[in-house]
Amino acid sequence: MKKKTAIIGATDKSHKYAYQATSRLKKHHHPVVPLGVRAGEIEGESIVTEWPDQIEELDTVTMYVGPQRQPDMYDYIIGLNPKRVIFNPGTENPEFYTKLEKAGIEHEEACTLVLLSTGGY
Repeated sequence: MKKKTAIIGATDKSHKYAYQATSRLKKHHHPVVPLGVRAGEIEGESIVTEWPDQIEELDTVTMYVGPQRQPDMYDYIIGLNPKRVIFNPGTENPEFYTKLEKAGIEHEEACTLVLLSTGGY
């Protein structure tokens, strides 16, 4: 099953985990929506800098921004109504977990790259 995924914190810097996750998601045929603050491209996918109010058929949001930058994103991410939000290492945020739970959105502390490599995505 293909899971459309929004990558929060997308960057065109190939050494960054957000770039690698976008690349690997594409290789696993998951549709991606790379959301970032700077324009760029990841293997043919343009980084979206004007974040859309809705993303049709969104399954997963995977976080690559630290908890200190997340509060401004709470309402946006909840408004997208994904099925789940993955908090990659360094992005863990118990305050946000509570808000997601109240909205009925699953969350997990995991590494998107590991989930993809082990078939657990």
